[in-house]
Amino acid sequence: MPTPSIATETLPGRPAVAPFAGRRIRAAVVGAGAIARGSHHPALARLAEEGETEIVAAVDIAEEAVRDFCATAGIPHAYTDLDRMLEEQRPDLVAVCTPPTLHRQQTVAALRAGAWVWCEKPPVPTLADFDAVEAAEGGDQGPYASIVFQHRFGSGARHVRRLISGGALGRPLVAHCQTTWYRNADYYAVPWRGRWATEGGGPAMGHGIHQMDLLLDLLGPWSEVRAMAGRLVHDIETEDVSTALVRFASGALATVVNSVLSPDEVSRIRVDCERATVELTHLYGHRNDDWRITPAPDVPDAEAAGWRDFGEDVPSSHLAQLRDLIASMRAGERPRSSGADGRTSLELISALYKSAFTDTTVRAGEIGPGDPYYTALHGGAPGWAPAAPGAHAASGPREAPDPSGTGGTTGETAPGAGQEVSA
Repeated sequence: MPTPSIATETLPGRPAVAPFAGRRIRAAVVGAGAIARGSHHPALARLAEEGETEIVAAVDIAEEAVRDFCATAGIPHAYTDLDRMLEEQRPDLVAVCTPPTLHRQQTVAALRAGAWVWCEKPPVPTLADFDAVEAAEGGDQGPYASIVFQHRFGSGARHVRRLISGGALGRPLVAHCQTTWYRNADYYAVPWRGRWATEGGGPAMGHGIHQMDLLLDLLGPWSEVRAMAGRLVHDIETEDVSTALVRFASGALATVVNSVLSPDEVSRIRVDCERATVELTHLYGHRNDDWRITPAPDVPDAEAAGWRDFGEDVPSSHLAQLRDLIASMRAGERPRSSGADGRTSLELISALYKSAFTDTTVRAGEIGPGDPYYTALHGGAPGWAPAAPGAHAASGPREAPDPSGTGGTTGETAPGAGQEVSA
């Protein structure tokens, strides 16, 4: 997607807050790749069937791809220019389905055109980018930019969050957050994978962010992190495995593991509270049956049975989050996964990298303007920052976590606007 020209004010004639009451919300999709076709469009189309939304346009730098997408999906207007689409169609909601390096500019352009934004994860490559997006949001009634963290949504996460926040399970004490997946050499043979400039980070950023975000949503603010990262197998710039110890403001302690080296793939969260253990085991999405609650021996059976009653099964999904977002738009309220609430997982990931690459404990709120990790997740750390163009590329996999090379230069071609970089 070309770099959009960013207006300095809302488009002429466009009200600061769209009058959504009594009408469908006009939506546009930016990026015509797999994540748009497989997740965003189906969710928008389902709500269109229910009279909530109307998909008016799609945008992609690849004209053939966007025309095919529109023809297949029944979207009336295809564009290759984001600014032109915003001016001509004036959507109420823009779904950003492009690589993370484009998210900041495209999101800001949409916000300044008066549209709310639903942006695929990872949100943006750095905290500096996130703060720029938040600064472009509207006032008390929006528009706002919400990040796709669909694992927070659905009946299972909602039920457990209420049990923990309401104190029914007692204080959270110990937690484990695991994203152990498998990606082989062919996966990283794609030139833009494993590079800071195009993926934003390694498995901590591109794979484990969902489980870390859900853990934070369940347990609340974190206070400090101590981490390690390694490049154990793949010849890439980023890490291929990381581990972290996290202390929460409540005093709870957690371990976090993010890996693309694990043949037995699983996504798991476990929280040991005073009165029960809650465990979620799944891979790319969860339902009620994926949650298990084990009460302490002294908990009455009737109370434990109540905890295990999750109600109607609403799977975690883009659709579940979109329903919540549309409700926020109609109410003129900041949606979940936006602003400070949407920033928390990116702040933890930034701190994880800083801790791993500097061998220090990093505290919440420590990374801000002037800190190298505020503007780049590698922080310019020797052995981790991208090699200068023309520098000799490292060869072969690493057998130890010592980052003795960067695994290549930054001169490869990045993905197009229609290619998502998420897992």
